[in-house]
Amino acid sequence: MSEPVNLNKFRKATARGEKQTQADANAAKFGRTKAEKDQQAQTTNDVVRLLDGHKLDTPKS
Repeated sequence: MSEPVNLNKFRKATARGEKQTQADANAAKFGRTKAEKDQQAQTTNDVVRLLDGHKLDTPKS
């Protein structure tokens, strides 16, 4: 015969496993280091400045 299982512990362990799976998915989806965020912001600023520099000034009539 097998050992008795505490269903409360089993339920909580299952819930912890599901939370960890969700946390890993969120980390992959949203998680970026500060350096990555700063690099993305700098790249965005560079592109905006480049595009603004190429705009033509047209006289208003």
